[in-house]
Amino acid sequence: MKASKLAYKPVGFALGAVSGMIASAVFKQTWKIVEGEGDAPDALDEDRPWRQILLAAAVQGAIFAVVKATVERSGAQATRRVTGTWPA
Repeated sequence: MKASKLAYKPVGFALGAVSGMIASAVFKQTWKIVEGEGDAPDALDEDRPWRQILLAAAVQGAIFAVVKATVERSGAQATRRVTGTWPA
């Protein structure tokens, strides 16, 4: 295994945790704007319509994917600056 890949492993784990926290906070704020409500619906919330449940899932998925890609790409670039090689 390349040294850059080994160096990136702990960084990747830490960035994964951070990206989850960031994505969660961004989703909560986005949901307030989209629906004007404090809490997003849960799939098992019987008082919410299907449209609202699926919209929340789609918005949440998109936000998590974008934040994860942004954080992972930034971490890989930082690793390349430190080690001189891409961590793949």
